[in-house]
Amino acid sequence: MKLNNYIDHTLLKADASRAEIMQLCQEAISNSFFAVCVPPYWVREVKAKLHGTNVKIATVVGFPMGYSHTPAKIEECKRAIDEGANEIDMVVNIIALKENDMNYLKNELTSATAMVHLRGAKLKVILETSLLTDDEIIRACKLCSDMGADFVKTSTGINGGATIEAVKLMRANLPKSVKIKASGGIDSKEKALELIKAGADRIGCSKSLKIISE
Repeated sequence: MKLNNYIDHTLLKADASRAEIMQLCQEAISNSFFAVCVPPYWVREVKAKLHGTNVKIATVVGFPMGYSHTPAKIEECKRAIDEGANEIDMVVNIIALKENDMNYLKNELTSATAMVHLRGAKLKVILETSLLTDDEIIRACKLCSDMGADFVKTSTGINGGATIEAVKLMRANLPKSVKIKASGGIDSKEKALELIKAGADRIGCSKSLKIISE
């Protein structure tokens, strides 16, 4: 297994500087990481930096709370892809999920999936599993699958990180066609490999260099 190919090399802190983002990109190029995951503000410059390489560009929408109204999320998706993003990591409306407002969520996910796919990109839906019950995770997985999401993602890393248990639960309730991204608190090669074994297809981390050097 080549762990590099599983990694979204990530820098999403609020004060991420241009120098830090350019360094992130160079590290991704040098180590053949699958993608970088950066704030929307930096997508255009990252596209220029990564031109001619195989490294994909991911960015975040509705981050980190998820409670932006659907039209705002759709506009974020559209702009990010138009500026160069290949993948969108969108936080689901956690409040709507906790309130079991499935009509709201169906509209949000249908709209986002249609927008993202129309522009040739992929959608990863962030559940924030540390805030959800097992039943809510199962319900969210089914909805993401039904609405055509490409990935379901464990966490933003703001309210807790990926756990083996959450990934196993997600994998048991998703078809093989829907992939899983584990993110948040992944700081060792051992944990990364455990999450992949549990069912993760992608790993989002900021400690990527440490992980692959272990």
